[in-house]
Amino acid sequence: MSATTDSRPLSVPRPERATPADRPERAAASTPRLPATVGRPLLAVFRREFASYFATPLAATFLVIFLFLTGAFTFQLGGLYERGQADLRPFFGYLPWLYLFLVPAIAMRLWAEERRIGTVELLVTLPVRLSDLVLGKFLAAWAFACVALALTFPLWMTVSYLGDPDHGVILASYLGAALMAGSFLAVGSCLSALSKNQVVAFVVCVVVCLGLLLSGFPLVLGFLSGWAPEFVVDSVAGLSLLTHFEALQRGVVDLRDVLYFLAVMAGALFLNVLVLDWKKAD
Repeated sequence: MSATTDSRPLSVPRPERATPADRPERAAASTPRLPATVGRPLLAVFRREFASYFATPLAATFLVIFLFLTGAFTFQLGGLYERGQADLRPFFGYLPWLYLFLVPAIAMRLWAEERRIGTVELLVTLPVRLSDLVLGKFLAAWAFACVALALTFPLWMTVSYLGDPDHGVILASYLGAALMAGSFLAVGSCLSALSKNQVVAFVVCVVVCLGLLLSGFPLVLGFLSGWAPEFVVDSVAGLSLLTHFEALQRGVVDLRDVLYFLAVMAGALFLNVLVLDWKKAD
């Protein structure tokens, strides 16, 4: 009896081929998810910088000093109670001079410290535009300054309790104060990028901001009127931050005054980007 053998080949199961409809799902499953901050670099820089203020004693120190000085200038030097008027003119009258020294203290650390420790080179290698870095740092510092300004609301409540103030004038004054703080910070950020020393950046920022405040004073205009053309004198007078702030302090919200502050901020930030692009290789 002869044994018969089956000569048919063995059937090996073949792997199923992915259809075109299945390929996107598999590709999406194998691709790692990108962080939520990708695509929003400006917001990521803003959050990081704003949180850094409260991660150190800087925020508490600045807020305590700012609130103490505003109270001392408003009640002691400004005589808020002795005036017998329900307004905040003593507070806003001294505020530009407080900003002259306190706001540069915030701005001096924006880029000077980054340049000193050499992290600017690391920042420019990140997938973030230089303009986003500059704008994110500036907005974080401006938001912090606005938080300090908002903490003075007990003064508003005090005059509201003692009398019947013009709330529209007070609101316009707060708007002018916020715009002035932003202008000082933009100028300080640009000057901070020029130096690796925070003290030098602070001193230069104070001098430049003082020049912007005093450019409309008779002392400066009288010095220029003796030899400069009239249009130059008028241009210098129009550069005064204090003149535009006083207009808002009277409750007159003129679009020209608002655009002036915004133009100062935009020009200073544009120069900040140019300076960093020039200095990043140093």
